[in-house]
Amino acid sequence: MSHVRRALPEDAEEVLRLRQVMIDALFATDRSAAWHGESLPTLRARLGEGDGDFAAFVVDHPQRPGALASLAAGTIDYRIGGAGDPRGLVGFVFSVATDPGTRRLGYARACTTTLLEWFRERGARRVQLTASPEAEPLYASLGFRPKPNPLLELAL
Repeated sequence: MSHVRRALPEDAEEVLRLRQVMIDALFATDRSAAWHGESLPTLRARLGEGDGDFAAFVVDHPQRPGALASLAAGTIDYRIGGAGDPRGLVGFVFSVATDPGTRRLGYARACTTTLLEWFRERGARRVQLTASPEAEPLYASLGFRPKPNPLLELAL
């Protein structure tokens, strides 16, 4: 089993690098990392909040000291409760990425499993995510099932 740890503020640049790896794999967009500089201070601050609603779990790169091999990040959101979920706490996984040189070693699974346990410990009864076709088998093996999603979005 890989050694998974909670990401720290000093990991912020590597977290952003792995997030960019995920973005580049999923979206046919500008592959520029120009946004990293603006995102970095907020990410560092959020990684320093040990008891907040955001967490990122990582595995250190086995051959490159200071680099990360894999990442799984998510948040817990509050939604007004209902019959099946009276507390209304929902986990959302939004960034799972593995360095291209360390894929197929179980790192993403280890990070995601740790993130799921973090959600459970905080009382979330449901966890949602959006998966690439390549990642769907991993999530299915962890118990995720497709659900029709009537999500609409407005960019402000």
